[in-house]
Amino acid sequence: MTQLPAAEPTFPRVRAMTLVEVLAVVVILALLATVLTVSVQGHLASSRRNLAKIGIGQIVQAIEAYSLETGRLPPANAGLDVLTAPANGRAPLLRSDQLLDPWGHSYIYLRPGQRGTGYSVMSYGSDGQLGGAADSDAEDISSDALGDEVGGS
Repeated sequence: MTQLPAAEPTFPRVRAMTLVEVLAVVVILALLATVLTVSVQGHLASSRRNLAKIGIGQIVQAIEAYSLETGRLPPANAGLDVLTAPANGRAPLLRSDQLLDPWGHSYIYLRPGQRGTGYSVMSYGSDGQLGGAADSDAEDISSDALGDEVGGS
C-alpha cells in the first residue's frame, strides 16, 4: 500500500488590525475621555455652588427660627454655633456638619449684613478666601445675593 503524504492543515486567513489602526482607536478613546472629564468637572463645580446656596438657605431658616424663639438674632461673637446647641428644651436647629460648606470650610456669619440687612451668611468658595472669580469654585456666595426669600432680616 502506498501511503499518501500527510496533508498540512489549512487555517482560514484572518485579517488582523494593524498597529496604526489600534493606535487610532486608542487616540479616539483618549480624546473622548478628556472631553467627558472636562464636562463632568464643570458640572461638579456648579453642583458645589448649588449645594452651598442650599446650605446657606438652611442656615438662614435656622437663624430666623432662632430669632422668633429668642426675640433676637444670634450674637456675632457666638457665630453660628448657637444654632447647633439645644436650648429651652428644644432640639438643635442644625447639626454641626451643616455649618460646613461643600469645600469643608465653615460658613461665615456677618452681623450686620453686607447690604444693610441684619445679617449675612457666606461661603468663601473653594479657596476659603474673600473674593473669587465669578462662576468658579472660588466665587463667594452670600445670602444677600440669593434673593429676598433667603435674605437676612
